[in-house]
Amino acid sequence: MARRENPEINAGSMADIAFLLLIFFLVTTTMDVDSGIARKLPEKQEQQQTNVIVKEKNVLDIVVNRNNQLLVENEIVKVTDLKRLAMKFIDNGGGIGAPVGDKPGEPCDYCEGDKDPNSSDHPSKAIISLQSDRGTTYGMYVSIQNEIEAAYNELRDNLAMKRYGKSYDALLQDYEDNPTESLKLKIDDLKDKYPQIITEPEPLK
Repeated sequence: MARRENPEINAGSMADIAFLLLIFFLVTTTMDVDSGIARKLPEKQEQQQTNVIVKEKNVLDIVVNRNNQLLVENEIVKVTDLKRLAMKFIDNGGGIGAPVGDKPGEPCDYCEGDKDPNSSDHPSKAIISLQSDRGTTYGMYVSIQNEIEAAYNELRDNLAMKRYGKSYDALLQDYEDNPTESLKLKIDDLKDKYPQIITEPEPLK
């Protein structure tokens, strides 16, 4: 009786097939990547003198608790109302500005606020204090920061349109495209008129 031979499997190309499969999975597989939160940092402030006495009316107290409730001057408000409240506080112009060098402080001749004597004296003295809680979510914290920054940008926009016929954002874009000294002076002037003065005390436990 003839002996039957077992058929053999040609494994010579298995390595090539495995390599092709590896390339396929590398190309088609997607991986989750934590993108983080995009946030522009507040503008750098000039070094302030120590032991400066700050009037309570020149500080806008903003607190967000662990339940993401937003309180402005101890009153619960919506995040969407924060920009309006911040603008009203910063642009109040109810007194004299901070002295610059040897030059004494002056009234705000460009402010359009209510000039309430119980609110901020001048944009150069208007301090926004933002205190969060350790349980506050990042999304809520960033939303509040964005509203505060939007308040400063809108005030600068309004003044830029009056003085230069262009918005603050447009001047920034022009300077990015063509950084001239005259554009820099305009941008610096707007920043000086409405300086971002933001403090952040230690988070509540």
